[in-house]
Amino acid sequence: MSSKNKSFMADLVSVVEPAADANSRPSRLGVGVLSGRNNRLAELASGSVVNNPQELVDPDRCRIWIRHNRDYAALNETRCSDLIESILAQGKQEVPAIVRRVHNDPNYDYEVICGARRHWCVKWLRANNHPEIRYLVEIRDLTDEQAFRVSDLENRAREDLSDIERARDYLQALGLYYNGRQKDMAKRLNQSEAWLSRYLDLARLPTDILGSFADPFELKISHIGAIKPLLKEDDCRAAVLSEARRIREGRRMGEEDLPATVPDIIRAFGVVANKEAEARKKTALVKAPKKSGSDQIVLRNGSGVPLLRIEGKDRKSISLTLFPKDGGSKEEVETALRDLLDRYWED
Repeated sequence: MSSKNKSFMADLVSVVEPAADANSRPSRLGVGVLSGRNNRLAELASGSVVNNPQELVDPDRCRIWIRHNRDYAALNETRCSDLIESILAQGKQEVPAIVRRVHNDPNYDYEVICGARRHWCVKWLRANNHPEIRYLVEIRDLTDEQAFRVSDLENRAREDLSDIERARDYLQALGLYYNGRQKDMAKRLNQSEAWLSRYLDLARLPTDILGSFADPFELKISHIGAIKPLLKEDDCRAAVLSEARRIREGRRMGEEDLPATVPDIIRAFGVVANKEAEARKKTALVKAPKKSGSDQIVLRNGSGVPLLRIEGKDRKSISLTLFPKDGGSKEEVETALRDLLDRYWED
């Protein structure tokens, strides 16, 4: 530290700590305390230590950040029971929530960046015979992108935040702060792109898939590796979505013998996807001999029954002949037609 800075620190310390009597000999403890204050002030001045104030506040004066990664509406006494018991045992909230000040809003003083669950618990306790408990917050000055990273870092190790909540937060942040550049986002989070991709894939699951699970919060990124391949092919995807809707509707109607756990539901998806894939394999393209100078292609099912005939007329068009009475099913013909669209129709 330069002599000028030392002088500044000495003057600052002199304001905090009255000067010792010149005739009195300072004790060893006094020197240690003064040295400790001097070192602390030096750290604050250099920026190596950040002094973030903490306060006990009324939770009703705190609003939840609109981009918070917690599904606040999904919180309830059951999901928060462990934290409620901990606060009651300690008589207070031990770990402060991270907030930032709110301006130009007469209804709120702070915005909760991290600590929505703590906020819910304190509000619940105050409404249930414990009005003396207040909300402990740590006040910081953060941009939205900084707030996102602080919230993610604090909640990443918490088991009470589900993977689906975190995944939705990442997908939203990708567009808001990183212009859709997954590589940049992974770098800012100090994680691999593969790790981030699994979360983004989870967040992008269709609503029909999520609705088939009794509790979507039980879905993990470890499950995405089994679900994603089932949605790759259009026909398989349609079959899986149909099965998901069947499970959801069946649960709503109180049907029994429905797959209940996450692994069971994923296995049910795999069964219908495999059936659809096998059905596609059974439809074979068979080249027929040339007739009247034109190429003909007859599509048959696995048993050799003709489904339809393709006749090439010119370079811009083809004509089809259906065989509705030769024994092929309507589903097999629909599959064959979809194959034709994929083959001949340019995107």
